[in-house]
Amino acid sequence: MSNDTLFTKFDIKEMTLRNRFAVAPMTRVSATADGFATERIARYYERFAQGGFGLVITEGLYTDQAHAQGYLHQPGLADEDQALSWAPVVEAVRRHGARLVAQLMHAGALSQGNRFRPTTIGPSAIQPMGEQMAFYRGQGRYPAPSEITEEQIADAVEGFAASAARAVTTAGFDGIEIHGANGYLLDQFLTDHTNRRTDRWGGDTRRRMELTLAVFRVVRERVGGAVPVGVRISQGKVNDFAHKWAGGEADAEAIFGALGDAGADYIHVTEHEAWRPAFEGGDTSLAALARRYAPNAAIIANGGLSDLAQAAKVIGEAADLVSLGKGALANPDLPNRAREGRAFGAFDPAILGPVADVKDRELAA
Repeated sequence: MSNDTLFTKFDIKEMTLRNRFAVAPMTRVSATADGFATERIARYYERFAQGGFGLVITEGLYTDQAHAQGYLHQPGLADEDQALSWAPVVEAVRRHGARLVAQLMHAGALSQGNRFRPTTIGPSAIQPMGEQMAFYRGQGRYPAPSEITEEQIADAVEGFAASAARAVTTAGFDGIEIHGANGYLLDQFLTDHTNRRTDRWGGDTRRRMELTLAVFRVVRERVGGAVPVGVRISQGKVNDFAHKWAGGEADAEAIFGALGDAGADYIHVTEHEAWRPAFEGGDTSLAALARRYAPNAAIIANGGLSDLAQAAKVIGEAADLVSLGKGALANPDLPNRAREGRAFGAFDPAILGPVADVKDRELAA
């Protein structure tokens, strides 16, 4: 597959993208203390649009004022004022020809900085493995969550739906991504060792997917059929990078098949290296499995794809778009550099820190 393919247009529903390059969602924890997007955040996202990316996906935006917030200074879409603060960000990105998608997130048991509640909730009262991320202002072990109640589940689902509506009607976002990955609430329900429930939300893999599907259905209803709605899926988690689905490809079939049947417009698959086999002894990547079992959904592949030849190969074999994290931070103008034949800058781990801790010159386009 030629590298030129990376510069061809692609449509997801009525959202036309100028190329196959996307910016992956990355935690930046640089909003105001009460969750408002700032001018600094607008400049941060705008530089990717100026740099030639076709699609930009926000960091996870919390969805309610109860338990959804995961990090101090995380931005939200939990009320109209927070949504209004995103309107200038959307305008800045669209002004340069890119499209901006809001990623909606509920942290669940992995919340380490919630200004509304000191306690956490999860599918089961099981203490998460690992330590909170000091990088994002956390300290010590994750506390054991309370088991989420039916009423709280309903509230969480409504939080996703209301935030999606605000994202589209108030802020003007081009699409919605439901964060079902990386160990946060929806992924906690999907994961066997964090979901020990015996009600309709627990059981086999397909039943553990039900909360993600419930959120997808109500978001789709709330924003209408024209707005692209996607779901992000991973095996690894922020507190368990090496996690693999116990059922292997059978789990992939259940998960991606369910999303395909539900009508997901795209599935955003993230792995450490997107082209590697998803399971030991296999030869098929997770992105390729998503393509196999959800053939009508667009596939976005994420993980180690800053090398253009590798990215083009993944586009040719499994995905429709590639999303870049570290590569985009190191080179916010990566598509323009690639088109013009200019060298890519080296990645400096220091730029992974919160945007508010990065010097202005490092945010320049």
